[in-house]
Amino acid sequence: MDTPHVRYCFHLHRAKSLIITLLLVSVATSHLRAQGYGYFRKHLEFYDDKPLHYGFFFAMPVTRFTVKYSPAFVNDDPAVRLYSPNTPSFRVGMLVNAFMTDRFDFRFTPSVSLYGRDIRYEYADGTEPRRDTRESAWVDFPLLFKYKSERRKNSRMYLIAGITPSLETNVRKGQTQTKGRLNTKTADLTIDYGLGFEQFLEFTKLSPELRFSHGLVNVYNAPTATAAAANAGIRRLTTHTVTLYMNFE
Repeated sequence: MDTPHVRYCFHLHRAKSLIITLLLVSVATSHLRAQGYGYFRKHLEFYDDKPLHYGFFFAMPVTRFTVKYSPAFVNDDPAVRLYSPNTPSFRVGMLVNAFMTDRFDFRFTPSVSLYGRDIRYEYADGTEPRRDTRESAWVDFPLLFKYKSERRKNSRMYLIAGITPSLETNVRKGQTQTKGRLNTKTADLTIDYGLGFEQFLEFTKLSPELRFSHGLVNVYNAPTATAAAANAGIRRLTTHTVTLYMNFE
């Protein structure tokens, strides 16, 4: 009978250990791969197959006038500083989204906006600062094109741009500029652009969006002769608005 050498026992155990280690590594790798390709639920999977979608939104605009000064601001206006501060406002509306291609949509988002824009005057001679305010309600008619990224699971980014004609609704006929009230035109046209993020939920799509608007029209109404001295420094007023939207479709 042969006597087993001690080193042969170690060789046998080493082979078994190597096989067991390889099996454990293989099982662990398979488990990690299974986790990497795990199931996820794709909400509203056929959302883009429909040509039209409807929804509504709430928005918080922060708005002001961009002031262009006249030569009289240096020569005749007693004010040393004339500016329009940012003021928070409110907007609500509906949206209609029309499918165009896999990458582009057309969007119409009529809305009602409540604004309170100011022009403020500061004087060097100790005169109390003055403020002219225009509180108004506007109806907006944005015409927008939307560029969509590839959908990743339940989310997607997009860019948006277009124009917005607007009309002021609460205008009193024949009302002129008085102390504390700014006289502006009742129609505006802005160029808009922004970006947003779409999150597909089980029954709806939620889209936070940030949009910038720059007025193209001079909305300043030149005052009458009696009020001209008080506003001599203003040559042109255009609107500027940054808006945070919360869209539901």
